[in-house]
Amino acid sequence: MPRTIASDHGQLASLRVHDNDNVRVALKNLPAGSAIDDDGRQLRLPEPIRQKHKFALHDLAVGDTVIMYGVTVGRATRAIAAGAAITTANTEHSTATTEPQARRGEWRAPDVTAFQGASFAGYHRPDGQVGTANVWLVVPLVFCENRNIEVLRQCVADALGEDPYRDYKRMARELLHGATGTAPPEPAGERLFPNVDGVRFLTHTLGCGGTDDDALTLCQLLAGYICHPNVAGATVLSLGCQKAQIDMLKAAVAERDPGGLRPVHYLEQQASLSESALIREALTTIFDGLAEANRVERTPAPLSALTLGVECGGSDGFSGLSANPLVGAVVDRLVALGGSGLLSEFPELCGVEHELIARCRDDAVAERFRDLMDAYQRHAARVGADFSMNPSPGNIRDGLITDAMKSAGAAKKGGDSPVVDVLDYTEPHSRAGLSLLCSPGNDVESTTALAGSGANLILFTTGLGTPTGNPITPVIKISSNSELAARMGDVIDFDAGPIIRGEASIDELAERLLRLCIDTASGRYAPRAVELAQYDFIPWKRGVSL
Repeated sequence: MPRTIASDHGQLASLRVHDNDNVRVALKNLPAGSAIDDDGRQLRLPEPIRQKHKFALHDLAVGDTVIMYGVTVGRATRAIAAGAAITTANTEHSTATTEPQARRGEWRAPDVTAFQGASFAGYHRPDGQVGTANVWLVVPLVFCENRNIEVLRQCVADALGEDPYRDYKRMARELLHGATGTAPPEPAGERLFPNVDGVRFLTHTLGCGGTDDDALTLCQLLAGYICHPNVAGATVLSLGCQKAQIDMLKAAVAERDPGGLRPVHYLEQQASLSESALIREALTTIFDGLAEANRVERTPAPLSALTLGVECGGSDGFSGLSANPLVGAVVDRLVALGGSGLLSEFPELCGVEHELIARCRDDAVAERFRDLMDAYQRHAARVGADFSMNPSPGNIRDGLITDAMKSAGAAKKGGDSPVVDVLDYTEPHSRAGLSLLCSPGNDVESTTALAGSGANLILFTTGLGTPTGNPITPVIKISSNSELAARMGDVIDFDAGPIIRGEASIDELAERLLRLCIDTASGRYAPRAVELAQYDFIPWKRGVSL
């Protein structure tokens, strides 16, 4: 957790996160000549430091390590004077081992007295899982069916009178024809299926033309979505000749749902009389499925039935100081209440592996984490990539200079609780507590993976702003700074900016954010991504992306 934010000249100006750090973070633009008080030691800046960027606390020679969060986040490639900015011109990625701050068996759970006995209103499934949403899923086994998926999407939206883009359609008509342009029809009124949150349609670019492993992995991912606690049932479209065959998907579904408790309808275009017949049959399964799903109502469920997937995207220099540790505090509280968390994005754990290994509940879990991280890095190397390439231009521009620096802040989303399990991509979550999930750092590929492994709620932190959502799992967006929350209020659900300004503690906001999670899981709050129908789904082709 960050230290109490220090002040310079009576104003919130900079922060040293950990006692062992040799850099501070500028909390606002600092002009050259600014006097900095670092725990009683005076330092004067020889150059201006931009907000969110870091500056050295003492002279660093070539080869010296740069330390933040108490861990190594870089290595000086040039001499850096005390007070000078840490930049890509004088610092490179480095993950030299530092002594882990965590110790196995020493976690102290936060006080969760305020949430003892609390519940959320969820959808109870026959297999014992509890959903935070209730959707019918329409899935293509191969990209050849994407067009038919889009036809079904438009037809269902029109039939239900629930077109999420009706306001934009009106806007387009008015821009083209003026205010007299034909308006889209008004919604039919009362919802036909009030206990259903909608029909979700997936599209993707896989299913054929790749390797056998690609096809198998796709089927395992789709099975994770079909058998997800937020999904009432599914309609699957197949062309027929593709590599990802119906029998492969059926086998993957049977692994997760051996009792066959979830209704799944498989339709094959090459075995159908016509495209019209295929569409008609698909629509019939969807509307029959909606009627069946509508019979399930929300009823109380313990917070232990919640699994929070945690993700960061469009990160800035404040993400690791406010939004990420805030989410980590929420995960710790949920774990203390018997619930679960999933921390993904393995490239963004590079440099803090030793911290996570020290938190693993036993040697077997620690060894699995090492093996998956090593295999990922070797695979990336074979295609000419490296984890050090992970920070985006936007990250660097906002002060995240190296992958290790980005990772040290990103890992804060996992809180401090023990790591009870490590999951490979598409593996289902099964143990209560915090698990690590192998996924890339790409925002949508990672959120896709989190939902596929069973996260029934996702907390997504951002410092630069992103509209990312998911088709089946509600995504709550948390901003690292209040400027973003004000500028992009249509995509942000919660503001962690008061932490940076010293107006609220992480503990105070963690209780508020956990209550928002409960409201979202109960259907009382609809996240911005749901309101905008931002339903992103991108399967990961392993070894291609970081």
